[in-house]
Amino acid sequence: MPDHRSERLQELIKEEFSDIVRRELKDPRIGFISVTDVELSSDYSHAKVFISVFGDPEIQKKAMAGLESAKGFIRTELGKRIHLRHTPDLQIIADNSIERGAKIMKLLEEVKKTER
Repeated sequence: MPDHRSERLQELIKEEFSDIVRRELKDPRIGFISVTDVELSSDYSHAKVFISVFGDPEIQKKAMAGLESAKGFIRTELGKRIHLRHTPDLQIIADNSIERGAKIMKLLEEVKKTER
């Protein structure tokens, strides 16, 4: 169970990561992305950053490649913004939960229409 410091730090990493990608990165492969979650290890040395990319699978693949290539820059910027003894290593993971949720909502709407 994460403690309050861990929860605050995860939220801060999520906000700063989003801000860095939105304002600092100029890679054209990275389009509209959303940071859905951050999981931090108990010793704060590793962070899993879950990213949702909007678009078709090819756009998602290019965006993830762009983020992966910018990971060092993002980590350096996080280190400047979040004052920790050691900046956590980042693991960027594609998260398609928003896409799955939209698909489920669409299916539910179709079921409602057929019931009428």
